[in-house]
Amino acid sequence: MAAPGARSCTLSGLLPVQTSLEYALLDAVSQEEKDSLVYQYLRKVDGWEQDLLVPEFPEGLEWLNTEEPISVYKNLNGKVVVLDFFTYCCINCIHLLPDLHALEHTYSDKDGLLIVGVHSAKFPNEKVLDNIKSAILRYDITHPVVNDAEASLWQELEVSCWPTLVILGPRGNMLFSLIGEGHKDKLFLYASIALKYYKDRGQIKDNKIGVKLYKDSLPPSPLLFPGKITVDHVSNRLVIADTGHHRILVVWKNGQIQYSIGGPNPGRKDGQFSESAFNSPQGVAIMNNVIYVADTENHLIRKIDLETETVSTVAGIGVQGTDKEGGAQGEQQPISSPWDVVFGTSGSEGPGGDILWIAMAGTHQIWALLLDDGKLPKKSELQKGTCLRFAGSGNEENRNNAYPHKAGFAQPSGLSLASEDPWNCLFVADSESSTVRTVSLKDGAVKHLVGGERDPMNLFAFGDVDGVGINAKLQHPLGVTWDQKRNLLYVADSYNHKIKIVDPKAKNCTTLAGTGHTSSVTTSGFMEATFNEPGGLCIGENSQLLYVADTNNHQIKVMDLETKTISVLPVFRSENAVVDGPLQVENQKTPPKLPKSAACVTLSPVAASPGQTLQLKLKLSLPSGTKLTEGVTSCWFLTAEGNEWLLKGQAPSGEIENISNQPTISLQVPGECLSLEAVVSVSVFLYYCSADSSACMMKGILFSQPLQITETQQGCVAPVELRYEF
Repeated sequence: MAAPGARSCTLSGLLPVQTSLEYALLDAVSQEEKDSLVYQYLRKVDGWEQDLLVPEFPEGLEWLNTEEPISVYKNLNGKVVVLDFFTYCCINCIHLLPDLHALEHTYSDKDGLLIVGVHSAKFPNEKVLDNIKSAILRYDITHPVVNDAEASLWQELEVSCWPTLVILGPRGNMLFSLIGEGHKDKLFLYASIALKYYKDRGQIKDNKIGVKLYKDSLPPSPLLFPGKITVDHVSNRLVIADTGHHRILVVWKNGQIQYSIGGPNPGRKDGQFSESAFNSPQGVAIMNNVIYVADTENHLIRKIDLETETVSTVAGIGVQGTDKEGGAQGEQQPISSPWDVVFGTSGSEGPGGDILWIAMAGTHQIWALLLDDGKLPKKSELQKGTCLRFAGSGNEENRNNAYPHKAGFAQPSGLSLASEDPWNCLFVADSESSTVRTVSLKDGAVKHLVGGERDPMNLFAFGDVDGVGINAKLQHPLGVTWDQKRNLLYVADSYNHKIKIVDPKAKNCTTLAGTGHTSSVTTSGFMEATFNEPGGLCIGENSQLLYVADTNNHQIKVMDLETKTISVLPVFRSENAVVDGPLQVENQKTPPKLPKSAACVTLSPVAASPGQTLQLKLKLSLPSGTKLTEGVTSCWFLTAEGNEWLLKGQAPSGEIENISNQPTISLQVPGECLSLEAVVSVSVFLYYCSADSSACMMKGILFSQPLQITETQQGCVAPVELRYEF
């Protein structure tokens, strides 16, 4: 028989028959019954006179994790294919990824199954290929992904929400669709029976698909997608969630690492620092040598004790929860994708520290964990360890309400506390509604501050507009921090690649720093500065410095709010290490990549004969009032692209320990020369700080020295000075 709606190749054509299957599955008791029902369903769908064929991927789309663009009807013929329609900011899409990881670990393309991510952006920023690349790295996506920036396939199939899975048969024929998260059992059931059904008919091919992982092309770096940062105001240490490395770093204000806890691989383990493990941690809060961590993809709140050097779990059960009320003791209470944490108090005055407020992105709510016996606003006494919802219905909305349980958030991702009057509130970066909201600490009332619009169901009111209240527009802000000294709120306007500043009294939102263009180039001025999806920020040094987790640049930026200058915080170990992208020198075979801002100096050609030794003397001058960063190795590298024979037996790199006694690099021309002309390059990485070490930066320079090789013996050649003033 013909398929219902066979000529209309949209998901609606599957709806009637798949709905009947799912009702039948509800009554099935055994796994055998379920398998049989799906098998019979496939026999019915496969017998339609006309397949519901998925449209071909449009030509010219950008692909990731593949050797070449993929065609449904050329490359995927003979495969069961799972199309994942997703957008990388969506928490529900993030929740689905472990199910897809599990499926592709169970069945490979050789078994006949392939997953293809169809990225269909919500925000304009998510259409940019480089940003999708970063998301693929962050979430360890190893299957092919196509950037369908204009959502053409989404529209042709009439997909209606993120995420949506569409399962295809070996002819590109649509078999099933699954909408939203939480369908792991059905996904495995449908995929496994589809593989069996078509294998029984000899229609599955075991050819491999050319996969080329984007992550394999990248060098390692000290930080990988740092998500959040906070400061210990007692010791001036910084705590960094090094999210992509699945670890927490405690660093001194000059960037030297004191503790590295967890990583480099994801995991879930309590215990000593040396054995503990996290999974994409985000929010961090520190007080009295104790750090609380939003261990996001483990769905846990972890506690790090710096005195005993141990990690423990204080909330969550290690799997994603669906409970939107809470009330159990922390370790018995399921939670869902906590994204940020901040200390609060059960009293009405003082900074306190007996409550941990949690931005629960997975259920679109604000929760609280009682660190001591106490009470929440408008609630009775609660025992230590209780973990419960404070504000948010759990519906994904931009809804403000005097009653906290009737308010609605949309993926709250950043928190900051203003405990003093007249504010007495939590500030919330509500990412999917592109707003900043407040939650009263007196009665829990949720109010609008800036961004978004009045319709609580419209989560598409985003932009990049300075203004007042609802006239200001943000794009997926992920972080906020309160400046108590100035009574101002700083916002990481992540998808606009800017840092903005909000006056909560006037509800005025203006740009503080950032051009709006993505770049890793570090400039000194605020308005010329560039960021790439900054995810978190904190205020330190008596409100002089603003630290920014510049997530996709893999850096911590330091903004001096008094001098209006910006620099990069070096992050390094005390032993011979370099920072901000370059690898550790002792492990490195090739020189690190120079920053885009590095100067290039081409020197006059020098004549040299075989066997002669050239002396290249570094003559670098630092800016006035600065010094080499203590504990960080400034260094040089010698290269000769295309003429590597020149460097055989040479020292390829070295250190710069003292700016007043800089090294001389020796280069002996080999006795046998393969070319009469060559260029030797010296790359220099210099790390220096202001005199008080409050702001540090890395600068690079490339010297190119052309050589003319001649058989005529040259006299003594004067040292070549590699001179540059930073």
